[in-house]
Amino acid sequence: MEQSINKSSEHRPICLTIGGSDSCGGAGIQADLRIFEALDVQGCSAITALTAQNHQTIHRIETVSLAQLDAELHAIFDVYDIAAVKTGMLLDAEHIATISACLSLNHVNKPLVIDPVMVSSSGKSLLNHGAIETLKHTLITQATLLTPNLHEAAIFLGRDVDDVPEDAAELARQLDCAVLLKGGHGSMDDICTDVLCERGGKVTLFSHTKQVWSPEQSHGTGCRLASAISANIAKGLLLHDACEHAISYLQD
Repeated sequence: MEQSINKSSEHRPICLTIGGSDSCGGAGIQADLRIFEALDVQGCSAITALTAQNHQTIHRIETVSLAQLDAELHAIFDVYDIAAVKTGMLLDAEHIATISACLSLNHVNKPLVIDPVMVSSSGKSLLNHGAIETLKHTLITQATLLTPNLHEAAIFLGRDVDDVPEDAAELARQLDCAVLLKGGHGSMDDICTDVLCERGGKVTLFSHTKQVWSPEQSHGTGCRLASAISANIAKGLLLHDACEHAISYLQD
């Protein structure tokens, strides 16, 4: 039965999302799975936490046990050939270490997109301070791409972002992985610019008209962008093209 399930999925690449469950469906696992389906990849998931939230606030977070998370991950990798992994809300050092250990066994030198979810749009902390160093020294060393917003990039850099292209390049050098620095939160005019710095230092600017989105529409945009990039990579696109197509898809 397991073999037949795996073979039936071969016509579509398979993406795994690891993160929190969003009860309102706008972000997290639910948003990722919708994007995967829309972009014609099969989606699997492993959940780090259950949240009681809407687009305005997070009321409660229930952490998933490490044993449950580990079992979910191995249940997926035991059967499916995962083309790309995307991570979102990771909570703490212990959950990060569990995920990193599993990927080290089952997903070596394969695409990993990390959306470093640290603070919700409503201001709720989603990654404790001690976990940041663990993230740097485990999962990020395995990453294909990191997709921080300006606030998250500032945490990694230890200072405010002054120049988006230069700071994206600095972050890529420090962390030794490609970085897509999302500039939308800092845009004061009608144009937003996201900056991709690939390994080796190649920098590309993706500029687009700033959208007038309601809080409900903007909830989970980082999740959706990272999952769209992951889906594009899983389908064989190069990193630059995967980012460009995902940004255009999200804007449309």
